[in-house]
Amino acid sequence: MKDHMAGLCLAQAELCSRLGSPMYAALLESAAEDVRAGGPTWEVLRDLAGCSEGAYPALRLLGSVHRVVLEGRAPELAVHYPSVGGTPGEGLWEAFRAVVVEHSDELRALVEQPPQTNEVGRSAALLGGFTTVAGRTGLPLRVLEVGTSAGLNLLWDRYRYESDSWSWGDADAPVVIDDVFDGPAPDLAPARVVERAGCDLDPVDVTQDAGRLTLLSFIWPDQHVRRGRLEAAIQAFRDADPQPAVERADALTWLDERLAQRLPGVATVVTHSVVVTYFDDESRRALDELLTRHGRAATPDAPLARLSLEADSSGQFEVRLRSWPSGVEELLGTVGGHGLPVRWASSLTPAHA
Repeated sequence: MKDHMAGLCLAQAELCSRLGSPMYAALLESAAEDVRAGGPTWEVLRDLAGCSEGAYPALRLLGSVHRVVLEGRAPELAVHYPSVGGTPGEGLWEAFRAVVVEHSDELRALVEQPPQTNEVGRSAALLGGFTTVAGRTGLPLRVLEVGTSAGLNLLWDRYRYESDSWSWGDADAPVVIDDVFDGPAPDLAPARVVERAGCDLDPVDVTQDAGRLTLLSFIWPDQHVRRGRLEAAIQAFRDADPQPAVERADALTWLDERLAQRLPGVATVVTHSVVVTYFDDESRRALDELLTRHGRAATPDAPLARLSLEADSSGQFEVRLRSWPSGVEELLGTVGGHGLPVRWASSLTPAHA
């Protein structure tokens, strides 16, 4: 079990390195050694022994420790954390390990909770799908998000996206996501959202400071751009009138009830990003079957679409769109784990269901 957990820490270390967090990569390499040695890191993660890579135990640990830092309860570690003005340096691992020892009982409870990132950069990856539906149907959109976390990506149409000389969205938007595309930017249609709602088993209320802290704790401390983007999106959510509806509910029950309410003259888009990795096989099949069943009832005047950003079997993140009544599924693009950059599918082969 220790070797398995150490392997998960090393796999996450490699991913952190590829996604631009050398600080977290270094911490997890040391954490893996501590796990193998049966040290305090193993004691905190012991209850997750045997979990799958998709449970992200290493990110749970890092986010939980980061929360303690952000709350001002780990001053010796804080000097290494850029999120609170520090600089990673010699002694980082020793300070981290000391916090794990001091707060072990608290951390053991915190790591039981799945990561709640609500990564705003994923809106850039989903943008192409939403605008594709709007452009093809000529209809306004009803957006239903499964696993919505705090609901920040439900406001995707109120953000601005930029890439070289290309842009989409209002120039005075409160959130700006730049360097969107790896390669040529597509010509995206305008879109209008008339309804937006989401559900989550454990939604995060960012109108409260505790919810804001939860999301910030899962932003990697040495990634200032992601942090700034999240802070801006939280404020945009707080300022929204009305705020998107975010409900505590089981995805399948919630979605079934809403899709039973057909809205002529509106295109319904069911969306999810990095969510099905937390589903078991039975739940994944049930979601597929539910959407297929409701898709059979779709009409050109009341179409249905499924827009997803999920990892494939090789770990590559893909943006896919399935549309009804046609039932056709397309690969729209591939993206980084945080949604950026987007590699548009002009150079990729669409897949059909």
